[in-house]
Amino acid sequence: MTAYTVRELGADTYPDFEQLALKQGGCWCMHYQREKPVRGVRGEEWKKINKRDKKALVRKGRSHAILVYSGKTPVGWCQYGPNEELPRIDAGRGYKKLNPQYGESKLWRITCFFVDRAFRGRGVSKFALKAALESIKNQGGGIVESYPVVSKKMAAVPEWRWFGTPGMFEREGFKQVGPLGTTWVLMRKTVSP
Repeated sequence: MTAYTVRELGADTYPDFEQLALKQGGCWCMHYQREKPVRGVRGEEWKKINKRDKKALVRKGRSHAILVYSGKTPVGWCQYGPNEELPRIDAGRGYKKLNPQYGESKLWRITCFFVDRAFRGRGVSKFALKAALESIKNQGGGIVESYPVVSKKMAAVPEWRWFGTPGMFEREGFKQVGPLGTTWVLMRKTVSP
C-alpha cells in the first residue's frame, strides 16, 4: 500500500484541492454547503459558481476537508464539517423523518469523498476517513454523522460511491441510525476529544 500523508483544506492547500476538483466534474463539494440548490443554472456557469463559492468559503475558514497526498501529489479528499457548515442535510425528507437528536454534543458531518481515478481502490478514502475523524477529535469531538449509499443500483455507479459505503464506516465504529429514503442510510459515531 502506498504511504499517504494528509493536510487540512485551507488557503495554502486550496490550489491542491482545485487540482482535484477540476477532475471531479464541477460540484466542488458545494452541494451540502448550500441550504438550497442553485436554480436555473447549469453546465459551465454552475461550475464557475461552485468554484467561486468554494474558494470564498475556504478563505473564510468555513469549508473543512482532509486532502490526501501521495508524495506531493494530491490524490483525494474527504469533506467534513460542523452541521452549520453543511446545512443541506437538514432539508432532506428522510433526515427530517428520523428527527435525529444530538443534545448538547457538537454535530459533525462527513458528506463526501473524491479520489483521483489513478488512485482508486488503493485505500485513499479509508485513509481520508481516519484522518477526518482524528481532526474532529482534535477539534473537540462530538457526534459524527455519515450518509453512505445502500442502494445496490446506485452503489454500482462510481459517482454515488463518493458518499462512502456502510462497511467503510462500520469499520471505524459507526452504527446505523436509520434509512434516508431507499438510497442512503444515516450512520453515527461519537468521537471523544
